[in-house]
Amino acid sequence: MDYPLNTNTMAKVGIFFCFLLAITANCSNSVVSDQARTQVQPPLSSPGGSVPKGEEVKEQGEKGRPAAWETGTYVPMLMGKRLALVVNQTSTIGSTHLVDSLQSLGLDLKKIFAPEHGFRGAADAGATIADGRDVRSGLPIKSLYGKNKKPSAADLADIDVVLFDIQDVGARFYTYISTLYYVMEAAAEQGKTVMVLDRPNPNGHYTAGRTLDYPEARSFIGIAPIPVVHGMTVGEFARMVNGEGWLVGGVRAKLEVITMPGYDHQQVYDLPIPPSPNLPNQHSIYLYPSLCFFEGTAVSVGRGTRKQFQLYGHPKLRYGDIRFTPTPGPGSADPKLNGELCRGVDLSKMSLEELRQAEWQLDHLIRAYQDLTEQGIKFFTRPDHFDLLAGGPELRTMIENGNQAHQIQASITDNITAFGQQRAPYLLYP
Repeated sequence: MDYPLNTNTMAKVGIFFCFLLAITANCSNSVVSDQARTQVQPPLSSPGGSVPKGEEVKEQGEKGRPAAWETGTYVPMLMGKRLALVVNQTSTIGSTHLVDSLQSLGLDLKKIFAPEHGFRGAADAGATIADGRDVRSGLPIKSLYGKNKKPSAADLADIDVVLFDIQDVGARFYTYISTLYYVMEAAAEQGKTVMVLDRPNPNGHYTAGRTLDYPEARSFIGIAPIPVVHGMTVGEFARMVNGEGWLVGGVRAKLEVITMPGYDHQQVYDLPIPPSPNLPNQHSIYLYPSLCFFEGTAVSVGRGTRKQFQLYGHPKLRYGDIRFTPTPGPGSADPKLNGELCRGVDLSKMSLEELRQAEWQLDHLIRAYQDLTEQGIKFFTRPDHFDLLAGGPELRTMIENGNQAHQIQASITDNITAFGQQRAPYLLYP
């Protein structure tokens, strides 16, 4: 359904109402700035409020819902500001896109910045995203993926606030946090404000994998010195980037984070919208931090099938309970092992609870390495890419040297502990 305020008259009434409530009410929602100050802004419970009339949060309830729903908190802060939105298909309030909701409220939206996979989230991984115009809103779309991953001074010249609202999955190499990093850097350089509407992290209940501590391993799939699984929401990540001075030149963005009332890191969050074409469901999201390493090897991780990041295989693999043939399709224009019959392992048969408890798994990677190398098949077909995913050469070297998963995990225990201590001041939720 559409957001309740759809006419100019009702939009003006809604804006006045939320502004009035913002001034007079005594209750508060959290708005965390870069200086950790709290601003008192009440939620709206009438048309134009935090929950579109008739909508429900799918299976989540109101506790810990995405901050985009808290319009009574942030809409008054955006009045009279010229806005750019960093958004994609996940940027919704219920079934209504954030762009449509904010435009119906009469806010001054100037442009859309599109991340990897594009504004509607249909582009293949790594595909060039072209500039364009959104037919529904009429807003120009500027790509932040391809040659220009960072907004230019010209892009921000007519902007006061850049609003970021994209669903992340909690893995270092998932590029939406890299887009946020560059947006913050550009905003800091141009004296603009970044507002993050926080969203739950479906893999926020744990941390795993070595921290990226090699300058040569820094890339768009590894933008900051954090572990493979960092356990932060995008708002917490933004605070850490600012607080640790990670932006180039040590610049710091003027940052506002709109938080999620009642959220905690152990909360199970079933994403209502696939965050990208090859993460189609919750199984793939839980498995992604473990299986993505196959992208740097000879093994298929299911691109070109209907079980992307839920299975893996190779034509010469000597074990596994399934057969599959990758073929071109949406989100996979030219999948690895295109047209080749593969034998492999189907992990979609595991329950969601099993996958959640399993957390970060290296056994599948090590077993496939051993099986294929024993046959003389080159496993690390893209070693440089594998090292970028891993944040350095250690993981690949340890696998090549015959280390088992428990040995690799033990070798990074101190690293993970140190990161947890470094991260603690920036966490917003228990």
